[in-house]
Amino acid sequence: MSSAEHTTKVYPPPASIVQGAHVSGMEAYRKLCAEAEADYEGYWARLAREFVVWKKPFTKVLNASDAPFYKWFEDGTLNVSYNCLDRNVEEGRGDKVAIIFEADDGQVTRVTYRELLEKTCRMANGLRELGVKKGDRVVIYMPMSVEGVVAMQACARIGATHSVVFGGFSAQSLRDRIEDAGAVMVITADEQMRGGKQLPLKAIVDEAIGLGGCDSVRHVVVYRRTGGQIAWTSRDRWLHELVDKQPSTCEPEWVEAEHPLFLLYTSGSTGKPKGVQHSSGGYLLHATLTTKWTFDLKPDDVFWCTADIGWVTGHTYITYGPLANGATEIVFEGVPTYPDAGRFWKMIQQHKATIFYTAPTAIRSLIKAAEANPSTHPRHYDLGSLRILGSVGEPINPAAWEWYHEHVGGGRCPIVDTWWQTETGGHMITPLPGATPLVPGSCTLPFPGIMAAIVDETGQDVPNGHGGILVIKKPWPSMIRTIWGDPERFKKSYYPAELKGYYLAGDGASRDAERGYFTITGRIDDVLNVSGHRMGTMEIESALVSHTELVAEAAVVGRPDETTGEAIVAFVVLKRPRPTGEEAKQIANELRNWVAKEIGPIAKPKDIRFGDNLPKTRSGKIMRRLLRSIAKGEAITQDTSTLENPAILEQLAQTN
Repeated sequence: MSSAEHTTKVYPPPASIVQGAHVSGMEAYRKLCAEAEADYEGYWARLAREFVVWKKPFTKVLNASDAPFYKWFEDGTLNVSYNCLDRNVEEGRGDKVAIIFEADDGQVTRVTYRELLEKTCRMANGLRELGVKKGDRVVIYMPMSVEGVVAMQACARIGATHSVVFGGFSAQSLRDRIEDAGAVMVITADEQMRGGKQLPLKAIVDEAIGLGGCDSVRHVVVYRRTGGQIAWTSRDRWLHELVDKQPSTCEPEWVEAEHPLFLLYTSGSTGKPKGVQHSSGGYLLHATLTTKWTFDLKPDDVFWCTADIGWVTGHTYITYGPLANGATEIVFEGVPTYPDAGRFWKMIQQHKATIFYTAPTAIRSLIKAAEANPSTHPRHYDLGSLRILGSVGEPINPAAWEWYHEHVGGGRCPIVDTWWQTETGGHMITPLPGATPLVPGSCTLPFPGIMAAIVDETGQDVPNGHGGILVIKKPWPSMIRTIWGDPERFKKSYYPAELKGYYLAGDGASRDAERGYFTITGRIDDVLNVSGHRMGTMEIESALVSHTELVAEAAVVGRPDETTGEAIVAFVVLKRPRPTGEEAKQIANELRNWVAKEIGPIAKPKDIRFGDNLPKTRSGKIMRRLLRSIAKGEAITQDTSTLENPAILEQLAQTN
């Protein structure tokens, strides 16, 4: 957040929310924090016993003997699917609607907890029939669907470790993840529907496996979503044929608390994606607890998180957290702008959603859409059912916060601006709606029990009112356990020696002097946050340079963007003379499509600029800070005397 945008307007929690809130008032918040301070292990143990059903109760809470490879509740056993499904049926919620699914074309399907349990058991039995067992990895490359949630729950039920890959990723990205995980199976669909278009999934799986390195895959299970034409091989199985003949009960595989529930690949500052490994017990505890407290979830709420199951938000706040709490939730297949930009508001009105959790990018794009077409403005819809709003994926700027609060929440709904990461498993810094006074643009205070702080490069605390590096000082139950197959990279990425054993978030932050509220200021490494999706600059550079016919060299940086938060800007040196005019536009377009094919459409650079070379020091190092200034359109005020060719800066400042 820029200082120009800074606002000191404070919104106290509405009395109607404070009354009966799970955490009611700041005194209750401070009491929880004090309990954690006084007896950290005792605090988490109490909550783990209260929120999670254990087959074998744990006696050990935190094992820090091999730090930073921490273990939580390690001698306890449980099953995550049992906690999400069987438990609700056994406690009398079998006929309660678990999922209201709205398809791209508006068709609505309601699934009760009993039906969801039966679907999960049938799929779990089908996976077992195909030889999937505890500890095997299964890649899920699915559209937003009930079947996608069921596939994740079915893996959890039999102790298989799932790795969901977002349906927008390319064959190459999918192949890399299948190979790294050593997956024995891929669960996919023939096609997915997005914005009225049929988009291939099975064909991309076939292409990914055809690229080689996926010899571990024995079966591809295909959900028939559209009935579109697809190729078929001996390894393929139709999902409906597999599950229809299966029994509707399936004994859960009781696993130890540290058993890997899932791997989720995220971009790092090197080209290779990192397989973030999460546990079963500690992860489930934080998913359940944060869903209940952050959203003040009540039994009659209709909860809607608009994320995709391909991202961690869809894991924690669609597949696991709401179901573990016995909630009714909305799962949406489509996009917010189809058939028009009133789609979200229409769905809130129709399904009487009470909690709405979405990304700042979506909010900003819908603000723009409402300005362009006033009939899609939220004021034309009845949003009176809403009581809590949430924001996720990136910092929300105060102007978008105010619009969201006034036009979507009617000025009465608290906004929980949540900061967390794939690696943290759940919310780390967030307001609690019945307790925390809100300041637009700030994620406010740490979740009770999370020891967040801001330090300098040596790990020393930075006083309030100043910026620095965001760290978490103590381990917490849902933390990343390791990077799959690369423990050294895990230590180097998240626990650098100079930070005294603190977890390094990779984000910069500041705390205001008055309240100690946190504001996230952006990444401190070469990772961009585009529409809430983390993209490594190295990954995009590698994709560009892999176009060996055209590209000699590339450097990628981010620049602020009013819709997506950050935009990707690529500076490219071609293997031919620098193009200009229409030719430059044509080549830039070709390279954009190339990146989309190599990584996925989300990685397309917004701006590609061509130069005879890149700004390098005489020792050959690319001066990225100069490229960041050029991308933002700023005047170069830094010292350029060490540059090999200072004239190149003027050339790169020209847009195509």
